[in-house]
Amino acid sequence: MPRISPTTRRILAQNAGRDPERLGLKFHAMRRDAFAFFRGTNALFLEFLPGNSSLLGAPSTLVSGDLHLENFGAFKGDNRLCYFDVNDFDEACLAPFTLDIVRFAASIDVAAPGLSLSRAQSRQLVKTFLAAYTAAIADGKARWIERSLAEGVFRALLRRATNRSRLELLDRFTKLKGGSRRFRIDGVRALAIDPAQRRRLKSFSKSYGAAHGDSSFFELIDAARRIAGNGSLGLARDMMLVRGRRSPDQNFILDLKFAAPSAVAAWRGGAQPAWPSEADRVVAVQRIVQAIAPAMLSAVTFDGRPFVLKELQPSVDRFDLATWRSKPRRIAEAVQGMGSVAAWAHLRGCGHYGADSVESLQAFVTRERWQAAAVRIAALSAERVREAWRRFAKDFDRGAVAVTG
Repeated sequence: MPRISPTTRRILAQNAGRDPERLGLKFHAMRRDAFAFFRGTNALFLEFLPGNSSLLGAPSTLVSGDLHLENFGAFKGDNRLCYFDVNDFDEACLAPFTLDIVRFAASIDVAAPGLSLSRAQSRQLVKTFLAAYTAAIADGKARWIERSLAEGVFRALLRRATNRSRLELLDRFTKLKGGSRRFRIDGVRALAIDPAQRRRLKSFSKSYGAAHGDSSFFELIDAARRIAGNGSLGLARDMMLVRGRRSPDQNFILDLKFAAPSAVAAWRGGAQPAWPSEADRVVAVQRIVQAIAPAMLSAVTFDGRPFVLKELQPSVDRFDLATWRSKPRRIAEAVQGMGSVAAWAHLRGCGHYGADSVESLQAFVTRERWQAAAVRIAALSAERVREAWRRFAKDFDRGAVAVTG
């Protein structure tokens, strides 16, 4: 096998044991685009952060741990209303709030070339994000973006999410066959599942329905391996088509995702809350920091391992950055809103599970000195990401990136 760089070797080790078919898709995406590489290598990104920075002494709150341009989106909450919020909590834990800030600022830097943004424009976007974040923290009120109050790009996004019917979602992921729905195995959203796994899912669905007093609703009709995300791609993740209120057009699609340990928690070290499981960690943080949690969000045990179960939320309700290329005003509008949303999430996370108080967060954020340090570290980390991507791409092109189970 060809020699590979230490960087690529670490990436392979961090992804060991994943589903080879989906891991191959992840590596191909990472090869094509530096931002996709950034999204898929959070554990590596953490290694690029300076361990002696004063930012590590910033107040702690419940953080996403992987905050970037594409980890926000619109979704239907458990009250069936649509919200725009942070929507990825795989890495969530108790950590200095600055970790989310640096990760987001670095994401702008890495994504800028693909968005046709100059260095000056990307720097201004970081300033825009920090200004919105600081103002929202100073205000101290955890607000939210929902359709009746949204404007501009957020209003359009939430309108699409609100108007999307269940039938439209079902038609995107399934097809009718003999009066019954089945998943579209297209290699884009779904992959075939083996019969043994289907039987395990059927047993799980039956027991879950019985425990929640609605066996009919959770009756399994079909299942498939789900293709979604980037950082988690390759981890166990299935879609379950269940009867819902009535077949075939009132079926529901559930997302069942393995909850791996948080790389952020491991990187930070020190004490973390005593979560019953990794799935409980994800769900507990998400329920606290989001304005409203997604429908059916719960921590479950499947095959003796922790999983997060929720109603499927279509990824098209995230901002499609590719459509904003050469549209800096729209990007700036979105980034400003993301700054406010991130601040509201951090405010909600204060005071829980050992997190610092809102007052401590406000006192730190209103000092301007930390922002310059955060921008500097983000820029340095982004450059290290780009260099790691170049090494990975070179190894990939030489056939040195082997995908194994």
